[in-house]
Amino acid sequence: MAVAPDPAPLPVALRWRRADDDGGQPMLFAEEELVERHLGVGAYRGLEFLHVNAKRVINEVPAASHMPFRYTINAYRGCSHACTYCFARPTHEYLGLGMGEDFERKLVVKVNAVERVRAELRAPSWRGDPVAMGTNTDPYQRAEGRYHLTRGIVEALGEAANPFSILTKSTLILRDLDHLVAAAARTEVHCNLSIGTLDDEVWRATEPGTPHPRQRVEAVRRLNEAGIPTGVLVAPVIPGWSDGPDQLEAVASACLDAGAVSVTPIVLHLRPGVKEHFLEFLGRARPALGAELAARYGRRAYLPSADQRTIEARVDDVTGRRRRPDAGDRVGHLPADGAPAAPAPGGPHPVRGRLHPAPTGAPTTPPAPPAEQLRFGDLAPGA
Repeated sequence: MAVAPDPAPLPVALRWRRADDDGGQPMLFAEEELVERHLGVGAYRGLEFLHVNAKRVINEVPAASHMPFRYTINAYRGCSHACTYCFARPTHEYLGLGMGEDFERKLVVKVNAVERVRAELRAPSWRGDPVAMGTNTDPYQRAEGRYHLTRGIVEALGEAANPFSILTKSTLILRDLDHLVAAAARTEVHCNLSIGTLDDEVWRATEPGTPHPRQRVEAVRRLNEAGIPTGVLVAPVIPGWSDGPDQLEAVASACLDAGAVSVTPIVLHLRPGVKEHFLEFLGRARPALGAELAARYGRRAYLPSADQRTIEARVDDVTGRRRRPDAGDRVGHLPADGAPAAPAPGGPHPVRGRLHPAPTGAPTTPPAPPAEQLRFGDLAPGA
């Protein structure tokens, strides 16, 4: 069957302004710069792709942030995963777009991302620092099936022997398994799959655009079997909906069975804007739970620390019962205020413990931490 061509691109004005907390980073694009708007067809019907040419793609995290990584790459803005709780939703408002349906359907595509990454890696000023991908929106969301930008970036980083990590909810990462293996032969590569629950009801309601969580568990297995150290973020755990002991035991056990090198529980984080969006969603889907969480979170972005520890302990119990005498930590946490601790020199980052000791002689660059529980207000928009 012949594939219908894309409709002719339409110019559209895109406001790419800085937020107040951008850390002084330069704007990526000029104010009101024209971009091309492409309407999705076939498998991408219902999506709009806004093509932009980025001035920089490897973004430095503001020095004042608490992030344990210094550089990030995000080839896309907006995300078709449509996760109701996504912390990145407010970043779409910086573009003059909405954080609701626009975030899920109007996707910014940095069409020159691969060529820019190659150029930036060649720059004399680049020192080969580790790069984190998936810190804003998913690098393997549906748009990647069309544009292959993450694939090209993985190739570029691997060829440059530049360490990197990937956080994703998508099984599309398996398409690039051969490139990840090739990169891992030259540098340190880490992956994390975000799998918040195996509960079908919770998954369908809160992550409607993502692959089934059991498919993600299988992706964890295949990545680790291929030699790519891959952990799992049980993220986010939604209080009162996906935090039951049986629910957490099911997801933690499945991930351990799949060979996950770490299992990190992350309790739901609701930054301003996201909180209102998520509670509005709950008002329609689970009104009683919405009222309960509004009271429990109050004016905070995080659940009270004692409540967080109770939830985390349920995962600790599962991993503790299955600990091998020669194994390292199976589970990691952030402090209750969400700020990551400093990594120990030469060791794994404390929010992501290893299931097994690192092989002798293996690189020790800390991988990217769990995205959903970090203070992403400290990142510049699009970082």
